Formats: sequence, C-alpha cells, structure tokens
Amino acid sequence: MPNTRTTIRTEITEWVVKVQKKLLVIGAEHQDARADLAVSELLGGQTRSGVQKLMLAGAVLCGGRPLSKNDRVAEGQTIEVLLPDPAPMEQAKPENIPLDIVYEDDDLLVVNKPKGMVVHPAPGNRDKTLVNALLYHCGDSLSGINGVIRPGIVHRIDKDTSGLLIVAKNDFAHQSLAAQIKEHSFTREYEAVVYGHLREQSGTVDAPIGRHPTDRKKMTVTQKNSRRAVTHYQVLEELPGFSYVRLRLETGRTHQIRVHMAYLGHPVAGDPVYGPKKVIPSLNGQCLHARVIGFCHPRDGRYIELTSPLPPYFTDFLARLRSQSY
Repeated sequence: MPNTRTTIRTEITEWVVKVQKKLLVIGAEHQDARADLAVSELLGGQTRSGVQKLMLAGAVLCGGRPLSKNDRVAEGQTIEVLLPDPAPMEQAKPENIPLDIVYEDDDLLVVNKPKGMVVHPAPGNRDKTLVNALLYHCGDSLSGINGVIRPGIVHRIDKDTSGLLIVAKNDFAHQSLAAQIKEHSFTREYEAVVYGHLREQSGTVDAPIGRHPTDRKKMTVTQKNSRRAVTHYQVLEELPGFSYVRLRLETGRTHQIRVHMAYLGHPVAGDPVYGPKKVIPSLNGQCLHARVIGFCHPRDGRYIELTSPLPPYFTDFLARLRSQSY
C-alpha cells in the first residue's frame, strides 16, 4: 500500500505551479486548539479537510517542523502555510440554473437561495449546486479565495435553509466581506419557527460550538475544541406548540442557529438533525429563512441592507399553525 503522505504530496505537486506562503499568528482564542482547526479558521478560506491534506503534504510548519492535525498550538506561535494555486476551474462545472438575484454589481452579488439547493459541490452533490449556477452566470468573475469548489462563496447556509447569501466576484471584495464577518459588523438576520414557547420573549445564547464527540456530522455546545458562538433571539409570535422567532447572528458557526435553539430546548421545526425524531414531513427540513443581510460595500463603504420575503413553505406552515390545523 502506498504511503499516504507521499501519495498526497505527489498529487499536490502534479498540479501546483506556484505556492503562496502565509504566516499565521496564533491568538488567545486558539490556545491549545488542534492545529488543523486553528489553521483552517485563521486562513478563513480552507476547510479542515483541506488543511489536513496540506499537513500530510508537509505544507504547514511551525518553527520549521511540519505540523500534524492532532498537534496543539499555543498563543504567540507563528504557523507557516504553503498554499497551492487553485486547480483549474473545470473541477466545478457551469450549469444553466436560474438564480434569484436580489443585488448585483461588479464586485458582488446577493442571491436568494431556495430551500433544497446545496451551496457548493461535495460528494453526493456534484451538480445542480449554487456554485454550478454561479459559474454559468458569472463565468470567471468570481473570487478564487475559496478554491475551485467554492469560488466566490464568502459564507454559506445549509441546504434546507432558504434565504440570502452574498457572493464575491473578486478577491478584493471577498477579503473585505470576510473581514466584516470576522469583526461582527456583517448583519445576518433569520426567521424561524421553533418548538414550544420560550421562557423569555428575547435574549442571547452565548454558548461555544464544536464538533459532536460521537457524530462527526453534527455540531454541539461544548467547551472542548470549540469556538464562541452568540445568537440573539426575539419572539415574534406564539403559536400552538410553536414560536415564530427572529434570530440575529453575532458569530457564524456551522449550524449555529439550529444548535443553539436545540440547546435551549426549542429546536427549529422540521430539523431532522437537531429536532425530534418525528419530523414534520410537509417542511422537508428546518423552517429557517435567512431574511436580512447587511454589509458595507467593499468598494465605497456604503451600507447596503437587503431583505428577502418569507417563502411559501414558511408562510404556509405559519398559516396552518395559526388555524391550529397543523
């Protein structure tokens, strides 16, 4: 059997023409974190699996020594990362899929993603994704920071979450928007229907989120290998057995709203992962909509705020609840 490190090193070498060196300084928030997690989060445009491949190829070093994914990092350390140039764009193929574009200019666009659409290609979802549609619409005019599988994608929303998503057309816009997200100056408001009635009409969930210890596909509130996560909520309407709520993200962790609401004991209606085992079939997934997005334009600094109307699946469910016939 071939050596894994050698195989991946060869695989990378075959398509790399140039590499970009990045120096990352470990801050207090990543003290004693796993190296792959810290590097992934500090890079901002690499998944943990992508960082792990770089580590296997010997492209992530500290003090001249290659790091492995299980190594722990310490505040003040400098990590050197050798990032390969993106592979050719053909790895994600353009597809003529209609897009609901609510704003577009030379630097960015904002799309209203329908429920059920995957954002970027992945095993089992190689086509019919938002990225495939963007490549057809924008051609080569997408930021390359996230590589060939996620060109232009600054942030993401889950497959069965509907609503607004911002896409960068160039690296300048991507870096500006990513910085706003990191600094918590990027507005992201969601609306959802959750199980039960919350004790308080408004409040804040400040609970760290990390990978679930036994189910790697899930996230959970945990102190171990986690990052701070903050969600603000407000009850808009109490309904029989459910509540209609507005949620504002201060941070943007994977599945953050779904995990935090389940942590409160009020999972999002229809959520097949964090909600009751008996799901609501008519919803086909969580009743969660990214309704408002606000940001300072990378080019001129003007604040832009966009709103998406609630989609039919959401309004129909509200109507059924209001008539107590759900």
